[in-house]
Amino acid sequence: MENAGQSVYFVILTELGVQDRNFVIFCGPGNKGGDGFVVARKIHSSGGLVKVFLLSERGRYRGAARSNLDRIEKMALPIRELGSVDEAADSVENADAIVDGVFGTGLDRNVEGLYKDVIDLINASRRTVVAIDIPSGINGDTGWEMGVSVKADYTITFGLPKLGNLLYPGYGRGGKLFLSHISYPLSLQKEGSLRVELSVGVKLPERSPNTTKFDYGPLLVIAGASTYHWAPFASAYSFLKSGGGYVYLACPASLVPSIAQAGREIVFQPQKETGSHTLSLENRAELLDASQRMLMTIIGPGLSLNEDSQQLVRILAKEIDTPLLIDGDGITAIAQEPETIRERKNPTVLTPHTGEMARLTGIERFEIERTRVDVLQRTAADLNAIIVLKGPHTLIGYPDASVFISLSGDTGGKAGLATAGSGDVLNGTIAAMHALGLGFDDAVRTGVFIHGLAGDLAAQEKGPDGMTARDILNHLPCAVKYYRENFEKITANFYGKCQII
Repeated sequence: MENAGQSVYFVILTELGVQDRNFVIFCGPGNKGGDGFVVARKIHSSGGLVKVFLLSERGRYRGAARSNLDRIEKMALPIRELGSVDEAADSVENADAIVDGVFGTGLDRNVEGLYKDVIDLINASRRTVVAIDIPSGINGDTGWEMGVSVKADYTITFGLPKLGNLLYPGYGRGGKLFLSHISYPLSLQKEGSLRVELSVGVKLPERSPNTTKFDYGPLLVIAGASTYHWAPFASAYSFLKSGGGYVYLACPASLVPSIAQAGREIVFQPQKETGSHTLSLENRAELLDASQRMLMTIIGPGLSLNEDSQQLVRILAKEIDTPLLIDGDGITAIAQEPETIRERKNPTVLTPHTGEMARLTGIERFEIERTRVDVLQRTAADLNAIIVLKGPHTLIGYPDASVFISLSGDTGGKAGLATAGSGDVLNGTIAAMHALGLGFDDAVRTGVFIHGLAGDLAAQEKGPDGMTARDILNHLPCAVKYYRENFEKITANFYGKCQII
């Protein structure tokens, strides 16, 4: 508790300053309140003006929290049990900053009563807010808001980040995130039972001049239907834009002329069509044969829900014996018969958004969004597949229950990647990382990060509102270049999203 309070004080001192500044600290009845007492003592000892409001009776504080309350009661420092939020209104109005020591990470019920009133007061104050461990009102395991939550400018978390610090909406409520290990031993930080990690991918191999286009591929993309031209184009072209050397696109023959206008570097394999201009099941043998000569295959983007095409996905998913990425309508096909991928020997990656994840699992979309990590772990293990659960922040789950959280792509806290076709750009980016020499597991994580980085670069140039998937596609070369040149900087502080103190 002393180390935790010292860490919070350090951030306040370096980010805001302390001497002669006014602080209000709200302390709940648990250990987070105890941390707040330490912060109060440190601020007071350094010449800051601090007022402490207790959200519980003095007699209810126990253990280390009680000891620290006893310490500050011996100091000339105003402490008041809060009976009504009105009693704190004047102090908040005159404060330079507010410290949130109300609820910790274990909150599992909606915030009500005086606690809700205090959080509403903090949020309405327009003062700088510093949250201890996690913004009060955020569930530490899910990032879910329990009715109402503090909107902080700074959050100092302890030991290791909590899921609630990293997953939206909790991440969006925390402001700038700091991490202090507060004397947790290194062995605990690297404990093998910890299955969730922050991810910025891995270092890319150097690109040798003594290579050809076939050393970076080839990739086969099986995609497209009469009403979907972007998905096949973007899935193939993003491979080339992010480092891949050679790509084949197998799409309905009638699509080739229009897609070729934008993607002349793509090598086309025109396919037989159904009456509705979707991929026919008759292409099975040709596509299976082609896949055997590929580094990997992507199947599903913009393929349509035509039964012939859906059946083709299920057959090929079972028979293709090279690495396989399944996206879009391909996921819908697999959701009807998930056993088609469970026994695959080579790696399989699925790239669903939450709606597609709901089809895969039979779990309501709301429940998936509320318990993303748990659902992802169970589903990846069940399907024996790597699953990229797209969203803010994107999660990558592996069959061994490990999960990586990618911190790129929120474009400064805005939903720039939430635009039609951005997921298609991700497909080729993942494949390109594998073509550049990364193992498949690392290629998926790195591809997800670089795709998000391309979105961040596009948003910096254009702003997130009018960004399109084409902007993300066009920024892929810059993203790969930036990633190569700044890898140590990116990894040093998790892409600037979590500063270790």
